[in-house]
Amino acid sequence: MRTPADIARFEAERPLDERLPGRSVLDAFIASAAQHPERTAITMLMTGAPDEQPRRVNYSQLLGLIRRAANLFATLGGRRPGVAYMLPSLVETHATLWGAETAGYAVPINFLLQTAHIAELIQASGSKVLVALGPHPHLDIWQKALQLREQVPGLTLLRVAPPGTPAEDGTLDFMTELMKQPDDRLAFGGPGQGDDIAAYFHTGGTTGAPKLVAHTHRGQLTAALGGAALTGMTSDDVITASLPLFHVGGTIFCGLGALMSGAELVITSPVGMRNPAMVASFWRIIERHRVTLPGAVPTSIGAVLEVPLDGADLSSVRAGFTGAASLPLAVGERFRQVTGKTLYEVYGMTEASGLLAIDPPAGPGVLGSVGFPLPYTELVVRRLNSDGSPGDACPPGEVGVVTLRGPTVSPGYRNPGHDRGVFADGMLNTGDLGYVDDTGRIHIAGRTKDLIIRSGHNIDPLMIENAMQRHPAVALAAAVGMPDAYAGELPVCYVALRPGAAVTEAELHAHAESAIAERPAWPKHIFVIDSIPVTSVGKIYKPTLRCDAAARLVTRILQEELGIDGAEVQATEGGSRGLKVSVRLPVHDASVVHCARDALGAFLFEAAVSPN
Repeated sequence: MRTPADIARFEAERPLDERLPGRSVLDAFIASAAQHPERTAITMLMTGAPDEQPRRVNYSQLLGLIRRAANLFATLGGRRPGVAYMLPSLVETHATLWGAETAGYAVPINFLLQTAHIAELIQASGSKVLVALGPHPHLDIWQKALQLREQVPGLTLLRVAPPGTPAEDGTLDFMTELMKQPDDRLAFGGPGQGDDIAAYFHTGGTTGAPKLVAHTHRGQLTAALGGAALTGMTSDDVITASLPLFHVGGTIFCGLGALMSGAELVITSPVGMRNPAMVASFWRIIERHRVTLPGAVPTSIGAVLEVPLDGADLSSVRAGFTGAASLPLAVGERFRQVTGKTLYEVYGMTEASGLLAIDPPAGPGVLGSVGFPLPYTELVVRRLNSDGSPGDACPPGEVGVVTLRGPTVSPGYRNPGHDRGVFADGMLNTGDLGYVDDTGRIHIAGRTKDLIIRSGHNIDPLMIENAMQRHPAVALAAAVGMPDAYAGELPVCYVALRPGAAVTEAELHAHAESAIAERPAWPKHIFVIDSIPVTSVGKIYKPTLRCDAAARLVTRILQEELGIDGAEVQATEGGSRGLKVSVRLPVHDASVVHCARDALGAFLFEAAVSPN
């Protein structure tokens, strides 16, 4: 598929329920195992070294692991148990995730969260079982799991650890218990299916109050089917699985969609591309495993592009994929220069079962576009009403809020009090600003919400502001995202001091690091200003601060990296990417203008550079 007309024909040829592999996620694995029993489903890399002998699991074996896990969870948790897990990317993580969805519902947990936050998520989800990675020299997952066992009454703890790891009182060994269960049938009756809840994914990022988003079996299957269809995935594909399995992109696009297609997943180490060895050996991994669809978040792709090809054979590659954060145009262009292939964007959201749109590789690929909506869904860009609610549809080219209808839309948050402004009458208000061009392609232009997105991690600015305002010298604080070439955005914080108060920037940073639980949310810069801009009703007006942050960044780049002083820098909201920066240089040298344009090309804003 390469056009909206192709998608329309796909929808008209067969109704959705005839295209789905069944009514449950388990049905998808049963179908794949029947079609490709001996084909490798998962290749597990630990080091990426040339002489590594990876662990491989075929589709028949994977189905057996999922059934065993489902039987185990039903035995431990009773009817329709909630199963939380804190696991890096492993074969056992796939068994846990899909087994939990079969027996009850999965609650994937970002193991980088602080223990108190994780406890909130587990309690809010009603989980009875926690599966966690055992003692590890570099990860503190097990220490957190032991604390959680004490904090959450009635929680059964399962440990994933290498054979021979000494037993611990009060915990069960995952693999030992798994092997006690049958792998050829379910011992507890039928699996969850249709509109039954399959999972609760937490959103709101690594910080802030937890929101648990419900996923249904039908929603996940529809999103996976749509992603595979737009991508053209088949059993001939080999895909790098670099996103964690607590992320909907790793779960649906690089997980269920690929496995429904009979493709092979190559897991690039337990921590994905956060492992420097995987970045350094990425091109050789593609060559060695004949990867057809390599992908990662934009920051990781940018890091990989700094690694020389050094003669690596990339002839197996048909397209590259990226998602979880907006793609800087310079990274997309560099990918094409280095590989000779196009890097296509995937647009996902937890509240939409993980996927909304994909730029299909059968088409030419348009940098800056996330392509077309998934089949069987309706994506409409709408004008905002005076009360902030979505209104009428926008004509092509007009920026509005992105909305979605269809079976991939979540039934809502576990706490219905969070639904307001997001879910209404079957429609999802994504909170993203965007527009549709004349070809039907979707372009994302910014966000109506104030979340700061750092390398795909959503950071709640309110949490930063609350922490900073606990400092006795701070009267008011406002956190916004400053553009960053690597991470997309970095959190920065503006503070106004109390009358007569004095404090150094170093003291404020020390306070931030002690008061903010999550390291990714620590402000990169803290700016002390006379007053925080507010609206007529007293609300903080963040557009002014976002523009100021961008202007400060550009000024610093010109001065420190290019040695240009005296440039006029002005940042304003708007443009196709949500922010425009105009630079007037105090020189007429064309080479200097060219260097300045190149330096700003890596950022997610429109930049206009001209001589004085």
